[in-house]
Amino acid sequence: MTWHKGFRTRPPKYRPVAVVDIGSNSVRLVVYDGLRRSPTPIFNEKILCGLGRGIATKGKLADDGVPRALAALKRFRALAKQMGALEVYAVATAAAREAENGDEFVARAEKALGAGIRVLTGKEEARFAALGVISGIPNADGLVGDLGGGSLELIDIKDGKLREGVTLPLGPLRLMDVSGGSIEKSKKIIDDSLAKSGILSRLKGRTFYAVGGTWRNLAKLHMAQSHYPLHVLHSYRLTRTQAMSLSGLVSHLSPASLRDVREVSKSRADTMPFGALVLERLLNQSAPSVVEVSVYGVREGLLFSKLGSRKRHSDALLSSCWDFARRYARSPEHALELCDWPDQIFGSRGLSETADQKRLRYAACLLADIGWRAHPDYRAERSLSMISQAAFVGIDHPGRVFLALTVFYRYDGEGEDGDGLSRLLSDDDHQRAHLLSSIFRLAYILSAAMPGMLPNIGLKLPDNKTLVLSLPRKHADLAGERVSKRLSGLAAEMGRMGKVVIGR
Repeated sequence: MTWHKGFRTRPPKYRPVAVVDIGSNSVRLVVYDGLRRSPTPIFNEKILCGLGRGIATKGKLADDGVPRALAALKRFRALAKQMGALEVYAVATAAAREAENGDEFVARAEKALGAGIRVLTGKEEARFAALGVISGIPNADGLVGDLGGGSLELIDIKDGKLREGVTLPLGPLRLMDVSGGSIEKSKKIIDDSLAKSGILSRLKGRTFYAVGGTWRNLAKLHMAQSHYPLHVLHSYRLTRTQAMSLSGLVSHLSPASLRDVREVSKSRADTMPFGALVLERLLNQSAPSVVEVSVYGVREGLLFSKLGSRKRHSDALLSSCWDFARRYARSPEHALELCDWPDQIFGSRGLSETADQKRLRYAACLLADIGWRAHPDYRAERSLSMISQAAFVGIDHPGRVFLALTVFYRYDGEGEDGDGLSRLLSDDDHQRAHLLSSIFRLAYILSAAMPGMLPNIGLKLPDNKTLVLSLPRKHADLAGERVSKRLSGLAAEMGRMGKVVIGR
């Protein structure tokens, strides 16, 4: 045991923290379950106040937006107090920093919220957006684009580090203002601004990470068009061609037609064509390999920046899975033992395994018992839903489906995935999910999900033909028909024969 040394088995403490984000278009409150490596939103509310409407031409915050924003902040203050949020972190972005009356508004907003508000510079906004992407996609390598109502932040990230970044005046509200609502005029404005930035040359052959509500709505629309089986936006990927085609189409749709589209938020119908145009022109001037959606952005990046170094560098996925084990498994200690037990037959001891496969195996072990409270006939389906739909980050969609199906098969070895998720997996990964589920099925009938047993039981590959299960003599009574049947099934998946050995 090395990787989980120091893990605490008691359930994670509930210590909510709140983040208030005052943007050019929306004012939002998100309350998370704690200041942790993978914070889970427990409350999320936004009000589309349109504070940034007219700033480019009038220089001031929208008259009708200010009282709505202040009323929303008063409500957010009451909600944060009611939910017991220990801290309230508040930031304001492009509208507040650029408006002539921005300072006056912030002073009133702080009084309404009962907390200090940090007005981010363009560079700070880009930095927090990039940190948010890194916290949710740790191996991110490419260009982050965070589209708000008033501005577009672009920043280069690689190996967990922030590189060059720029802020451009290309938010949909600003474009609507300066172009008089003209898509054609906006196209030239966008092209000129992107060309002058000089940053898009860094994107060739890499990933463009799309952050912001407008671009998330585009991804939802593409999911519906392609009948995608997994309705999770984080890490959803489109090819450059797919993203250009979709954004080009949406940029020429009227707000009225967009309001009739189920997957598009009606509150974004006015701004979405302009946000889509920004993406289409950006991709037209660059050559990324793929566009990947990140639901983590400025808010999550702000929380990530407040973590200690040890927590920041911990594995986002395994941290989340461990929280699940501590909340839902019969024995978190057993979950850790299950992580270690198959080590006896993987890697240098027999079955080949990459570093990423090993990481997913550990994650699956931590999740293997989360469905036990459900009725036996529904444990497989419940586990499939819980894992595939969980707010996990640090994992792509095939990896998420791999975890969900592994635990699904652990409860229903012969079952079929009725949600169609298996089409997102390769044949090799599908076979591996069955293999791990067979290991789990054997482990649970030996240990009854209680700690202290698995470390005493050997599982070896002594040669190319045999899988040996070794039981200490004092535990010989655990051997029986069901154990032999499960062992034989596992061995058959490896092309071997199973053998039970009773030791001293």
